[in-house]
Amino acid sequence: MYGAIIGDIIGQPYEFDRSPKTKKFPLFSKKPRFTDDSVMTIAVCGGILKAGLEADENIMKTAIITSMQLWGHKYPHAGYGRKFYMWLAREDTKPYNSWGNGSAMRVSSVGWLFDSLERTREVARWSAEVTHNHPEGVKGAESIASVIWMARNGKTKDEIKDYVVKEFGYDLSRTCDEIRPNYRHIESCQETCPEAITAFLEAEDFEDVIRTAVSLGGDCDTLTDIATAMAEGFYGLPEELKTKCIEYTKPDMHEVMKEFDKYQITAKRLEA
Repeated sequence: MYGAIIGDIIGQPYEFDRSPKTKKFPLFSKKPRFTDDSVMTIAVCGGILKAGLEADENIMKTAIITSMQLWGHKYPHAGYGRKFYMWLAREDTKPYNSWGNGSAMRVSSVGWLFDSLERTREVARWSAEVTHNHPEGVKGAESIASVIWMARNGKTKDEIKDYVVKEFGYDLSRTCDEIRPNYRHIESCQETCPEAITAFLEAEDFEDVIRTAVSLGGDCDTLTDIATAMAEGFYGLPEELKTKCIEYTKPDMHEVMKEFDKYQITAKRLEA
């Protein structure tokens, strides 16, 4: 989850087609800041932890909706898309059939919180369906959570790639060099998730994932958020970047991060 947030912060200055289209750029801008990607990442995590990991669909979805609206109202100017912003303001919280990449950028905690891939995919689907109930929106969330789960459970990049192609049908045949020249700001899952997965698969370490994702351009904060969420599962997160993640976020966000960390500590003890 920290990986997603730090990717959002680093990618933010380059969204709306402001990418340098190269890996050579300052890792942090002069005024680093998080966007709606980080706010909703925290919101989904907070909702899941509030509901409890064994919660059924109705309880889980209700908790996620409540948490998303709570955090959206706390940070109303974080940069939400128009339809999502309208959803935050409504009393009627029905989903609106979106295929936007918001479902994928907020899902990272799901890839860490559950023991099985089946449960990971189930909760990822629920987390998408509360707003992004279009099949592509659901697929985006499920695919990214699945990659994170597989990465942290020791699967190779070849195994991850094969699974994504087989289960979700994404075209992962293009290289980043082939994607980069004509890639532009697009906010759909179907034109963000494959590119983010390719950046993760092609890069050599965590920082290289950041630089590769930013170099592609497009919806750069979200693309980098998604790519680095997967990278954290595979490579772990450098301690200095976790420190920056805390530095550039807010105390109320840290409370959710601490609860998330408690689960991680417990899981590690059980493994030992």
